[in-house]
This record gives sequence, C-alpha cells and structure tokens, in this order.
Amino acid sequence: MKVAVFRKEHFNAAHRLHNPKWSKEKNESIFGKCNNEYYHGHNYELIIKVSGEPDPDTGYVYDMKVLSDMIKDNVTDKFDHRNLNLDVEEFKDLNPTAENIAVVIYNILRDKIEPRFDLKVTLYETERNFVEYPA
Repeated sequence: MKVAVFRKEHFNAAHRLHNPKWSKEKNESIFGKCNNEYYHGHNYELIIKVSGEPDPDTGYVYDMKVLSDMIKDNVTDKFDHRNLNLDVEEFKDLNPTAENIAVVIYNILRDKIEPRFDLKVTLYETERNFVEYPA
C-alpha cells in the first residue's frame, strides 16, 4: 500500500537564462526577456512528493516536520532571495531554467531521503508554467 505525502514551500529568486557559447542575438532570440543582463525574479512554488509504505508504528509515510526542515535547510535557505546564477554553486555552469532548478532540488533531496521512498519535485515558476522531475 503506497501512499504519497506532499509538502509545499515557497522561495523567491532571481536568474538570467543565458548560454555563454551563443551570441547576444541568439540568446535574446531564444530566451527573450529571460535573458535580461540585469536578471529577473520569480516567486517559485515548490511541491515535494514523497511516496512509500506507511510505517506500521506511526502511520506516517514520512514525518512532515522532518521533510519540512530538510527542504528549508537544503533548498529554501539556499535559494530564497538569491541570484541563482551568482549565489548558488550548482548553477555556476548550469543555466537555471525551471527544468534545471527542479533537477538540482531533486538531487539535493534524493541524497537525504532513503531510497525506499519515491521522490518527485514539482516547481512552479509562474502560476501557469511548471515542471516536474522525474517526469
């Protein structure tokens, strides 16, 4: 009997979508306003899904306080009110698209959550644009 639990968090961050291998014109053509050299920001909504068997003693799939603290300590404290391109090591050489941000968050949390649990990251960049990883 697998059950899924979800934790929703929020963070604000700035970024610039840019490929240094491309010309200014190509970056502007592909990324549009998101290529603004002075960056731009989003109010990200993050949903973490953990699936597994409920513990027979607690009834929990995963302790939500533990999950909340883990997300805060490893993701929101690291990303919130930051420039992802400049302040977050994982994006030093990685374009901080919503897709890449979701994968980075997944990798951070996957290392901390036991393999017996399934993990999925859903990241809303805007109200209408969101990504999931793994798909």
